[in-house]
Amino acid sequence: MFPNRLGDTGSQRAAPGRSAPRSMTGDARATRSSPPARVLVFAHRLEIGGTQVNAIELAAHLRDRQGYDVAVLATPGPMTEYLDEHGLRYHPAPDADFHPSPARAAALRRALLAEEPDVLHVWDAPQWLDACPIACLAIQVPTVVTSMSMVVERLLPRHLPLTFGTPELVEIAQRGGRQQARLLLPPVDIDQNAPDPVCGRSFRREWRVRDDEFLVVTVSRLVSWMKAESLRDTVSAVAALAAEGQKIRFAIVGDGTSRRELDALAASVNRGLGREAVFLTGAMVDPRPAYAAADTVVGMGGSALRALAFGKPLVVSGEKGFSMPFTHETADLFYRVGMYGVGDNHDGSGLMASHLRFMLAQPAERRDELSRLGRSFVVRHFALDVVGGTLGEMLAGAASARRTFAPLLMDAVRTGLVLGGRSLLRTP
Repeated sequence: MFPNRLGDTGSQRAAPGRSAPRSMTGDARATRSSPPARVLVFAHRLEIGGTQVNAIELAAHLRDRQGYDVAVLATPGPMTEYLDEHGLRYHPAPDADFHPSPARAAALRRALLAEEPDVLHVWDAPQWLDACPIACLAIQVPTVVTSMSMVVERLLPRHLPLTFGTPELVEIAQRGGRQQARLLLPPVDIDQNAPDPVCGRSFRREWRVRDDEFLVVTVSRLVSWMKAESLRDTVSAVAALAAEGQKIRFAIVGDGTSRRELDALAASVNRGLGREAVFLTGAMVDPRPAYAAADTVVGMGGSALRALAFGKPLVVSGEKGFSMPFTHETADLFYRVGMYGVGDNHDGSGLMASHLRFMLAQPAERRDELSRLGRSFVVRHFALDVVGGTLGEMLAGAASARRTFAPLLMDAVRTGLVLGGRSLLRTP
């Protein structure tokens, strides 16, 4: 177990490029108001996805706006470039299909010993399973766990600070005995994600979308879990509207295991129509030009929020045929339950077509109204500065709180028992 820098007054040295840590007694630790000096963020595979963007942007915000010294541990992937752009110190972790992963746990232990953080910030259940034996038993570093899942996983701890991405999930978690559960909304950088007509025109030129064509955009991982169903429904809906004579196109931005299936579906639709109505761009580390180019966005989660930040009319998608426009009437619902829904398995493509037909029919003034509504919704609730401030307070509280071994042991044992009843957790 490495020395607790907040309470240990023994020999301490500064890591390269960092100031030496302050020595503190236990009493001083309990009352300090300044943020902890160091945070280690244990994130996902750095594939292109909304939660990866959240983890990187919040880590950079903690450093730049709140004075934290932040390092990130994650499996390399395309988003490593985005992490490097933010200048974050990085520890690569091995990949794993199943969790807990001894190799990733060992990588976490090495990173903890190298960084000596005041607090560990763990993103989502797979990383919690890898971190649990280290953070709870071996090293006992103060830990905050963030879940951006749309359910409260039974595997998550009961006695550690937890965050969830919707008010509804926080209530469910607290009713289930997780009294330290708090709300951490998905953050959006409202400066980097903002209306940009010039950027949008460049995307439309690149993909030969005419000014008189109505462009629907989805930015998503192309995977079967949660995503592919709504993508297929949207392709079918666009095909139906195009067959009616509507000048509509659909851009699918992303990549993944369902890419081949969607390529084939798009080719079939385009052959039937005799023109290219559906096209796939592949993954974009920076998808802002696609958002900026859209007349309407179809999406869920963080992608839906970024679309609103760009002032784009939005149809929120989900599973089992769910889709619903973002309007004055639905805004409060989506704030409470998240930008996602589950339908009743009834004609998802027909429902999506009706929503897109609604968007096509809106006059310019109504589209402007939807644009202002969406942008203000994100600025008010999801702005990176606001969400980052909430996270900073939670990390400072976790680092300064008095810790006892018994609750940590209980969380480790409980997580092991729950996992034992369902075999290993596979990464989606």
